Amino acid sequence: MREKAIEQALFHSVMKRGGMCPKLVSPGMSGMPDRLVLLPGGRIAFVELKAPGKTPAKLQKYRHEQLRCLGFQVYVVDSMEKIGVLIDEICTS
Repeated sequence: MREKAIEQALFHSVMKRGGMCPKLVSPGMSGMPDRLVLLPGGRIAFVELKAPGKTPAKLQKYRHEQLRCLGFQVYVVDSMEKIGVLIDEICTS
């Protein structure tokens, strides 16, 4: 399974729940998560997508921690099975 397939599944799952899932492009700030998940009710989270079994790079982990310190949720998704759980968690937090 490729990271791109997981990313597309996330995008479509978020859209089905009435949300948006824009790709993040952050010139001048490397290591930011791949997608921003915006769900009804003002729910927001950052999502880093990885191929199965892969982990974020050191800089990515640092950015994730920065975002968490600001109070944002940050998730790393490396399988299709994690997508539904992630969306449910965002909706209930």
